[in-house]
Amino acid sequence: QVQLVESGGGLVQPGGSLRLSCAASGSIFSINAMGWYRQAPGKQRELVAAITSGGSTNYADSVKGRFTISRDNAKNTVYLQMNSLKPEDTAVYYCNADATTGWGPSYDYWGQGTQVTVYS
Repeated sequence: QVQLVESGGGLVQPGGSLRLSCAASGSIFSINAMGWYRQAPGKQRELVAAITSGGSTNYADSVKGRFTISRDNAKNTVYLQMNSLKPEDTAVYYCNADATTGWGPSYDYWGQGTQVTVYS
């Protein structure tokens, strides 16, 4: 099994910044893509940003230029630097990892979520 533990959420005013971290642990053989999703009340979960093991990134249009995803493969950790935060960024943010625990297929693993609230 693979466990993902997020940290770094909180309250921030519009224009502020937060940095989310997500550390993967457990019986990890390899981690392919890692990413951040978010879910606001009454809305579907959506992709915010993703990064491959080679460092290629993908962002939702709504966060391009404001958020930066990065990862430390040696630490099995992914980060999300969020700048110029807006009230519409308020959501529960979930970490995701596409990982293997052996020579078999990969599976999606999820963290427990961390709340980000942007208030004015």
